[in-house]
Order: sequence, then structure tokens, then C-alpha cells
Amino acid sequence: MRLLILGGTVFLGRAIARYALDAGHDVTAAARGVTGAPVDGVRFVRVDRDDPAGLSNLDGDFDAVVDVTRRPSHARHAVATLADRVGHWSFVSTCSVYADDSTPGQRAATAPLVAPAPAEVDDPSGDNMEWYGPCKVTCESVVRDGVGADRAFICRAGLIIGPEDISDRFPYWVRRLAAGGEVLAPGAPDEPVQFVDVADLAAWLVRAGRAGSPAPTTAWGRRCPGHASSPRWRRGWVGPIRS
Repeated sequence: MRLLILGGTVFLGRAIARYALDAGHDVTAAARGVTGAPVDGVRFVRVDRDDPAGLSNLDGDFDAVVDVTRRPSHARHAVATLADRVGHWSFVSTCSVYADDSTPGQRAATAPLVAPAPAEVDDPSGDNMEWYGPCKVTCESVVRDGVGADRAFICRAGLIIGPEDISDRFPYWVRRLAAGGEVLAPGAPDEPVQFVDVADLAAWLVRAGRAGSPAPTTAWGRRCPGHASSPRWRRGWVGPIRS
């Protein structure tokens, strides 16, 4: 399979590249090359996704593409340039697109979503993180409308953890618990939590591209009951747990 990763130089993108290479696929990563470096063995193409023509130096066709963007303009530019040259399109979205996070048993295909981002919002970072979910909703629509629902795999990921995580959302807790002392943690000690391992998610995305999987899907790992008292959370922690 000839796979194109739009990104491919940071965290999940690198994990996708590693898995795909190990599986014997031909991998191209298209990115600015500013925040990270491509995995050895990947063909790297430097692009500027802010430019509507910024992907024009990507030549040939691809069996599958994986895009992780959070910016609607980047999704539009990619679809406009590549839709007729790609067999299958995986878009990594987020569970933040769901409008109702309190009702169990919902399904990705029918769960209500938050409203799309307004036209003037295109970069949900920094002070604009409140628009992260809405921008991803917009990106989902761009991909689905641009390549067709039968060729689009919308993968709504939960909290991704694993090697090379630059967000520090999960690594912070590992370091903090290892340091010892009293720890102030959110939520109740018996509340379950869910993560998705970056290697598992990468494998799923590559296999989805190979199989041509359609439809939206939520990407979570197993529920970890009682996060504060579980061995996974408490490894190395011997202090008291108070709610």
C-alpha cells in the first residue's frame, strides 16, 4: 500500500509511519518539518498547508491517506488537491466533537455533535482551544463531503498516550506520582478512565486504510475502573488516597 501521512513527524504521525513501514508499506510524510522529524525510511515532502497550493509538490496517487489536522482550511486544501488521487481517506478526529458526554451507550454514527466552528475560526490552539471540537467537526464534514462517505474513515480518538507524547497531558502524572508526596488529582478516586495507546491507534488507522473502512468510529481503550486506586495509576505511589 502506498500511504500518505499528512503530518507524520510528531507523536501519532510517527507511530503511524513506524507501523506502516514495519508492515511493508510505502510511506510518504508531508509536513512543514518544523515541530518534528520523519521516521527513518519514510519519504519526506516539505509542504506549507497554509498555502492552498501547498500540497502541489506531492506527486502520484496514494492508496490511503491519514490526516490529523485540527484546522478546517488545511483539510479543505488537502481534499481539493488530493481527493481524486487517493483511494481511502482516514481523518483523525476527537471525542471532543460529541455534544453529550454524560449519556452512556451512544454510537459514533448517531451521537449528537457540537456545532461546527464559525467561519472566522480556523486555528483552535492557544487561547482558542475551546474551538478544538467544533473545528474538528468542520474538518470531518470537509473530508466526508470532499471524498465521499464511502471512502472516508472518521476516527474520533480519546486521550492518546504513549511514547513521544508532546502534550504532557498524561506524562505529567507519571512524573508527578513518581516524585512522591501528596498529589492533587482531578475527579473522584473511583471514577473510571479510558485511554487509547498510540501504537494501537496507529495500527488501527493503517489497517483501516488497507481495508477501506468507512463510517465514523470512536477510538478508546478499555475502561480502567477506579483510576486512583488501580495499579496502573498508582505504580510507585504509596501515599494515601482521599476524595
